[in-house]
Amino acid sequence: MTPKTIHPDGWAPALGYANGMLMTDGTLHVGGQIGWDRHKVFVAGGFVPQLEQALANIAEIVRTAGGDVTDVGRLTWFIKDKAEYLAKQREVGQAYRRVFGKHFPAMSMVVVKDLIEDQALVEIEATAFIGRR
Repeated sequence: MTPKTIHPDGWAPALGYANGMLMTDGTLHVGGQIGWDRHKVFVAGGFVPQLEQALANIAEIVRTAGGDVTDVGRLTWFIKDKAEYLAKQREVGQAYRRVFGKHFPAMSMVVVKDLIEDQALVEIEATAFIGRR
């Protein structure tokens, strides 16, 4: 068997990357998701809405692969502004819980100088285990 590309229905094409790759052992690798919607249009409102959209994108990819957010075992966050994250931790937590509920996988956060998409303020990647295909 070969890995399966995961691409939610109705999403704009992923050019030069995959949104998700489901491996034959059931491990799902979710590529870095940013604060844009299925049409690659950034949500309005800045950092917190972008991170909520990135998390929602991850959730949709996991569900497309046959899992749910509780199957996510790891999240890696890349943020451009540490001070903004620290100042908005309450709002970040609220946005997180709207998408992931009380499921808290292993997480890392990395402060970066920039992201490839100029409007992106946060990028989040994930690893989930969906089970054997």
